[in-house]
Amino acid sequence: MYDMRKYLNCIEDVIAKGPYRDTWESLSSYQVPEWYRNAKFGIFIHWGIYSVPAFGSEWYSRNMYIRDSLEYRHHVETYGKHTEFGYKDFIPMFTADKFDPDAWAEVFAQAGARYVVPVAEHHDGFQMYKSEISHWNAAEMGPKRDVLGQLKESCRKKGIETGASSHRVEHWFFMGHGREYDSDVREPMERGDFYWPAMPEPENHHDLYSAPVPTEEFLQDWLVRCCEIVDKYCPKIVYFDWWIQHSAVRPYLRKFAAYYYNRAAQWGSDGVINYKHDAFLFGTAVPDVERGQFADVKPYFWQTDTAIALNSWGYTEHNNFRPAEDIICDLVDIVSKNGCLLLNVGPKPDGTITEEERTVLLKIGEWLKRNGEAIYGSRVWRRFGEGPTQVTDGQFSDGIRKNFTSEDFRFTTAGGYLYVIAMKCSGNGEYCIRCLGIQDASRQANFHGIIRNVEVLGSTEKPQWSRDGEGLHIRSSFVNGSPIVFRLKLE
Repeated sequence: MYDMRKYLNCIEDVIAKGPYRDTWESLSSYQVPEWYRNAKFGIFIHWGIYSVPAFGSEWYSRNMYIRDSLEYRHHVETYGKHTEFGYKDFIPMFTADKFDPDAWAEVFAQAGARYVVPVAEHHDGFQMYKSEISHWNAAEMGPKRDVLGQLKESCRKKGIETGASSHRVEHWFFMGHGREYDSDVREPMERGDFYWPAMPEPENHHDLYSAPVPTEEFLQDWLVRCCEIVDKYCPKIVYFDWWIQHSAVRPYLRKFAAYYYNRAAQWGSDGVINYKHDAFLFGTAVPDVERGQFADVKPYFWQTDTAIALNSWGYTEHNNFRPAEDIICDLVDIVSKNGCLLLNVGPKPDGTITEEERTVLLKIGEWLKRNGEAIYGSRVWRRFGEGPTQVTDGQFSDGIRKNFTSEDFRFTTAGGYLYVIAMKCSGNGEYCIRCLGIQDASRQANFHGIIRNVEVLGSTEKPQWSRDGEGLHIRSSFVNGSPIVFRLKLE
C-alpha cells in the first residue's frame, strides 16, 4: 500500500519552510493574483465514468445504489443486479476512444476561455490522472490516459491556464447506500480500494458536525491526494466542491492551502483556491457561488460556477442546455459585480464535446472577439449597472431566466474607457443610460464627468449621442442578438 506517512512528512516540511503556515492568520496574507482577476472566463469539465450510463446526472454512482430511485430502477433494468454489475463495471466501457485534448483546447480557445479546470476526481473516487496513491485512475484503467496531464499540455500550447478540481471529500459517504443490501459495494475493502470507505450518508449535509465524522485516515488520504495533484500538475487553480466545510476537514484545509500556496511560490507563480459555504476563512481563498450569482457588486473578487446544461454537470442523454445569449448576459452581469465565470461542459464517454455545448461555446467566443476588451482585464465602475430587471441573489438560481430589457445596462472600466453594456438590443435603436445624464453638481453621488465620444464595439458605425438631465441618449442601428457594448471616452 502507498506510504502515506512519507508524503505527510513532506507536506509538513514544505509548510515549515513557509512563507505560508497552516493557520488562518498566516493564510490571511493571501492576495488574489492579477492573472486570475483579469481572466474573467474559464471552462469547467465534468468528465468521468458517470458519462457512460449517461442517466440522471453525474451523481449516478450514488443514486444507482439508492433503492427505488430512478437510477436504481434504470440500472437494474439496463445492466442487471448490483451484485452482478456495479458502478466499477462501467470502467472498461469508459474507453474515451475519441478524446483529443488538442481539439478540446482549440474549442476552449475559440470560446475565449482564459483558464480550464477539469475535475481531477469526482465524488465517485475515480481519478482522471496518473496517481501513485490509487490504481483506480484513468491512466491505468478505462481510457488508460493521463487526462489531466494531456489536457494541461494542450491548453498550455494555446496560452490557457489550467487548474484541477477535487470532489474527493464527499467520497466518505458517496457510495454508502450500497452497503444497505447485497451489492458490490459490500465487498471487503481497505484504503486505496475504489469504494472505500462507503460510510453512511449524513442526514443533513449542512450539519458541520454530522456523523459519522471522517476519520483521520480518510482525511490524511484526502490531503495527500490533493497535494499529489499539486506536485504532479502545478495547477494555477484548485477548486473544491462542498462538504469540505465540515468541522473535521478544517485543519486539513489549512494544511493544504499552506502547502499549495508555498509550492506555487516555489514555482514563481500565484495559486487560486475556490471554495463554497465559508469552508475557508474569508480572505484566504476565493469564494464561489454554485449555479448562481450575486444581486449586487462585491468589494471582493468572487466566482460563479455553472453549467451549460441545467439538469446535470456531466453528460446525459437528456441534458437541457441553456442558450448562449443567456450565458453571455450572466458573464457580463458577473464581471460587472467583480466576479468571473467558470462554465461547465460535460463531454460524452467517447471523449467528444456535444454539438449543443460546442455551439454555445463558439457563440460566446464570437461575442468575446468583438467585445472582449470590456471583459478581460476590466474592473468594476462606481456602480455595476442600472435597469428594471432584478437578479436573484445566491446559489442554484441559474434556472431562473432574467429576461433582461434594453433598459438594463452593466458597466465595466478598462484602459481609460467606460464600457456601457446594453443587456438587450433596443427594438428602435434608442438607448437611455440614466445615471450618465447631466447631473446637479450638488448631488455628489452622481456622475459629473465629461463624455468625449461614444463608439459601438464590433461596428464601424458612429452612433448619434447626446446628454441631458434624463440621461445619456444613444441611437445605434447596430443589431445583435447578444448584449451590445458602447465604449465611452471620458475626460
